[in-house]
Amino acid sequence: MSSSQSEGYFALPSSGIGDPVLVLHAWWGLNGTIKGFCRRLATEGFVAFAPDLYHGKIATTIPDAEALGSALDSHAAETEVADAAAFLSERAGAPARGIAVIGFSLGSAYAFDLSANAPERVHSVVSFYGAGEADFSEARAEYLGHFAERDEYEPIEYITALEDSLKRANRPVTFHRYPGVGHWFFEPDRPQAYNADAAALAWDRTLAFLKRNT
Repeated sequence: MSSSQSEGYFALPSSGIGDPVLVLHAWWGLNGTIKGFCRRLATEGFVAFAPDLYHGKIATTIPDAEALGSALDSHAAETEVADAAAFLSERAGAPARGIAVIGFSLGSAYAFDLSANAPERVHSVVSFYGAGEADFSEARAEYLGHFAERDEYEPIEYITALEDSLKRANRPVTFHRYPGVGHWFFEPDRPQAYNADAAALAWDRTLAFLKRNT
């Protein structure tokens, strides 16, 4: 079961209950790919919620996505993400250790930020080809990352620096590098970037990670 809401997209498993997963969209906005991802999580027994940080706007081209991403007020978005985490926790009856958060590209930065600044709310973070900067000294989460070998938006040096930062904070972290693919390799609506084999592997790894941590 799934439903659209004024500030996001909510997907429930058939049982109506499950462990909560917050999904943060890429710079395209809350599009069909992200909604489909939420439904896919619900099929696996999770309660998924994706807040709409663009409030109804969706980009289909890179220039439009760049414009929407640049116009986003990062502080306001951080507040919206925190509010979405609180909403999901209340709606799903989250355990005391918090929720899982999955970020795509732009959304990954907010996922990392939430885990660092509200450590009591987040027990797991999954990033799809997006990085972030934060002080992880108080973080309690475990981290999983899926990164492209050929990525003009997230240089491998930046990903390595993030990984090192998490390790210095003594956080459990596993970053996978997918050879021969680029940014958005997981998103089927980006046909020039989508790689079915890499996407399937990233999904399997994500699912195993979430189930192990719930």
